Amino acid sequence: MTVRPILERKKSNPVLEGAGVRLDRAFGFGNTNDFDPFLLLDDFRNNNPQDYQLGFPWHPHRGIETITYILKGAVEHKDSLGNSGKLNDGDVQWMTAGSGILHQEMPLGNYKGEMHGFQLWANLPSNLKMTDPNYQDIKSSDIKVINDDDGTIIKIIIGNYRGYKGLIKGIASNPQYFDIYVPPNKIKNFPISLRDNCFAYVFEGEANFDYASEPKGIKIEKSYKNEDYTIRDMSGNKTLITFDKGDEVKVLSGNQGVRFLLISGNPIQEPVAWHGPIVMNTSDEIQLAMSELNNGTFIKQ
Repeated sequence: MTVRPILERKKSNPVLEGAGVRLDRAFGFGNTNDFDPFLLLDDFRNNNPQDYQLGFPWHPHRGIETITYILKGAVEHKDSLGNSGKLNDGDVQWMTAGSGILHQEMPLGNYKGEMHGFQLWANLPSNLKMTDPNYQDIKSSDIKVINDDDGTIIKIIIGNYRGYKGLIKGIASNPQYFDIYVPPNKIKNFPISLRDNCFAYVFEGEANFDYASEPKGIKIEKSYKNEDYTIRDMSGNKTLITFDKGDEVKVLSGNQGVRFLLISGNPIQEPVAWHGPIVMNTSDEIQLAMSELNNGTFIKQ
């Protein structure tokens, strides 16, 4: 097995989105070659309703998929096709925008005012960009959870972990999306397909992922004892780690353990033309989408 080296490690950046929602952007709206097929990851963990209550009013999507994962709180959603519903603690929604959809997402939080979750955008290959819109909603109680003997917990949002499979099906980039908790001071290996691009996003505790290289501009101090690492420089909350090629990710958890997203997928390797929530292959396709928005022909169903 080959441990994946780190390409880069960095903190997410605070941004305002929607009608004024405060969130932290791990990556997006730039060069996303290292994340292909993924385009954007937003961390929207807030404890003050004023930071999220204005939400994300009606807006379009085309050519992508949005994956919303709720940790705490609730989000109401509606769309131009007549769909509506609510996501609650632990729920996942995988929305394929395809040829085009107008929708809104309005965060409600919980009784404590907490609204915690993530939204990931995945690109669609050119032959599926104009496919029919589709939803796959998974309730928290239906998400497969693996409890290893050492206390590690793996929630399978999508993909295959050692033969256990998530419920979301038919996604072109064959992604894996895991929510992983590793208890304190444990070394753990997670298999990743050699061809996939892969990243981790830490959101609780801390860990070290560096067993094959040093992150750019960061010097890691190592001491050795019985072939194990004691590493002083750890990745903590709101840290994004991008990996190079290999067939496993190796983690050493800190004194309080660590919880992180581990996400990978087959790169599409196609041109990206990007205008906000509309992602196509060419500027002409973007111009067509904007023209259709203006003349009322954007929605194809």
